[in-house]
Amino acid sequence: MNKKEKVQFVIDKLHELYPSPPIPLSHKDPYTLLISVLLSAQSTDSRVNIITPILFNKADNPYDMVKLSVEEIKEIIKPVGLSPMKSKGIYGLSKILIDKHQGMVPQNFQDLEELPAVGHKTASVVMSQAFNIPAFPVDTHIHRLMYRWNLSNGKNVVQTEKDAKRLFPKELWNTLHLQIIYYGREYSPARGWDIEKDIIFNQIGRKNLIKK
Repeated sequence: MNKKEKVQFVIDKLHELYPSPPIPLSHKDPYTLLISVLLSAQSTDSRVNIITPILFNKADNPYDMVKLSVEEIKEIIKPVGLSPMKSKGIYGLSKILIDKHQGMVPQNFQDLEELPAVGHKTASVVMSQAFNIPAFPVDTHIHRLMYRWNLSNGKNVVQTEKDAKRLFPKELWNTLHLQIIYYGREYSPARGWDIEKDIIFNQIGRKNLIKK
């Protein structure tokens, strides 16, 4: 299989397994998605989905969020981890959205990445999932799988994102990144990886990852 055939195999297999992948974080609009993605850093989607209904019951928009104190936000979100940093980020970005963006989440990378606690990956998720603008957010699953599949060198997430965007058609990015996440969780996890069940790895993967 050449590189083009491998890429097509990945696309076809992922579409077969996950034809309509849902967005794993519960949300109702761009703002609640932005907050959910911020909270998911070094946490799990399932844990975030338990906490966000409690937070959003008190404040599901920036105007209500800034009525809470940083300390109040921190107490609510404590179970997801990194609560001191995340609570300051949530309060700070909510204030900026009100002051600079009429309370709306901006639809461009520059303004999103200027918000407190919002990095490129978070901005990419919001752009792709909230606004349907092509982006390829690279999380740990995608970074791991692109290396295992011999489609990236595993150097860093920046390089992995470049490789993914170069190899996969732009119109598929928003769906593909979700499909890869679901595949990674089910077939190719970081821990407890059962190579025999990893369909894509067995077809195109880095065989040198398997210890002889």
